[in-house]
Amino acid sequence: MPSHHPAPPRSRRQFIALVPALGALSWCVRARADTLLKETDPEAIAMDYRADAGKVDAIRFPKFKPGQTCANCALYGGDQGAASGPCGLFMFKDVTAIGWCNAWEKKA
Repeated sequence: MPSHHPAPPRSRRQFIALVPALGALSWCVRARADTLLKETDPEAIAMDYRADAGKVDAIRFPKFKPGQTCANCALYGGDQGAASGPCGLFMFKDVTAIGWCNAWEKKA
């Protein structure tokens, strides 16, 4: 019957060598998550995203109604009062709280 041996403990040197790599990975994940969606990004163009709802042309975008912003959209996941935050529609990109797109849905 084979005996089960626990994995050997990692040496302090191995652990110390791993710390900078973990820090770099953490920074990359945060940097990716903090990327603000640009109006010129393909996914923004596809959804008629505007970084400032105050500049939305209501004739060109008839679904838009004054007062609609990313901050009061059901898809917005940013903190109340934050300038930007994540959107369920645009993966790995943040949108401005004062922005708008054609997927706007009233927050419950």
